[in-house]
Amino acid sequence: MGEGLFRPLHLLVILAIAIFIFGPKKLPELGKGLGEGIRGFKEALHGGMSSENTKVKEESKQIEEKPPVEK
Repeated sequence: MGEGLFRPLHLLVILAIAIFIFGPKKLPELGKGLGEGIRGFKEALHGGMSSENTKVKEESKQIEEKPPVEK
């Protein structure tokens, strides 16, 4: 049923319609917003903690590498 749904010609027609509706200046902004939305959705699915945990681990490594300050 959906074998030929997204063939190259179909994608070109969809792109042409999008350019006609939104204009060439607005499409990059829409693409950026869509990408950020998808990224946020994926982070929410995975608990959203992976990037925060990575930041905390990097900060703790930096603190461990610094020598203690002598007074």
